[in-house]
Amino acid sequence: MALNLNTLKVRSITAVVFVIVLLSGIYFSYYSFISLFFFVSIWALNEFYNLVQKMNVLPFKILGIICGVLTFLSILSRQFPENEMIGLTLLQNAIYLIPFILSIQFLFCSYPDPFQSYVYTLAGICYCIIPFALLVQIPISFGKDVIPTLDYNYFKVVGIIFLIWANDTFAYLGGSLFGKNKMYERVSPGKTWEGTIIGVILCVAVGFTLNLNHTFSSNWLWPVIALVVGVFGTLGDLIESLMKRKAAVKDSGTLMPGHGGVLDRFDSLLFVSPFVFVLIKVAEAANN
Repeated sequence: MALNLNTLKVRSITAVVFVIVLLSGIYFSYYSFISLFFFVSIWALNEFYNLVQKMNVLPFKILGIICGVLTFLSILSRQFPENEMIGLTLLQNAIYLIPFILSIQFLFCSYPDPFQSYVYTLAGICYCIIPFALLVQIPISFGKDVIPTLDYNYFKVVGIIFLIWANDTFAYLGGSLFGKNKMYERVSPGKTWEGTIIGVILCVAVGFTLNLNHTFSSNWLWPVIALVVGVFGTLGDLIESLMKRKAAVKDSGTLMPGHGGVLDRFDSLLFVSPFVFVLIKVAEAANN
């Protein structure tokens, strides 16, 4: 197959812009970091609903996006201690109302299968919004005396993203050199057990090198995060691949020419973030 220089050029430019925007948004400030992933989460939710429509399901798209915004803000506001401000307290607890808000449209909608529409609408919020809302809390410590803008440690997120890239790279190289046994051929023909295992092992090795940054008080936390990245990042990639196969599309969107959409670029991070968030929170609670 001849090398398409035009395609290569587009992919290269898109990749460079993507990395610059991503790392700049994370590095510049806590506010730019939140803004970046707020946009990413809403765009991902829109892509998810578009995929669902290609599966012949009609989600409550507009209300779903509104509830997605509310969910993100509700989870984000939980990093602040509860106080007597009624507005903040209402926002912190608004997430509990989301399923019931959506059920109102379920009651009155005229779609062929309103229950299916309701389930997929809610699933999109769980899949696209909650992981990124938890991700933006990973770079800060947990506690009532924490000031997020001063406590922000961007390296926690950069490290996780670097581990995802490392795992993907090592898994690809390992699979290319030693791959024989397909992992899940129906969904991802290129993935092999050999490549996946090599990717996880070398990703954990990279996790040990991240200890040089002294991000956490415990020397075991980065390697365990790397293990989580290797396992759950792979599952996240497979889940998104399965959705695209069900929708009969190559890419989840067209936001990044040559690279697809937001779900294509962040499929691993979506699945990794909740597990890393819980792991770090448990580790910090154990050290207090």
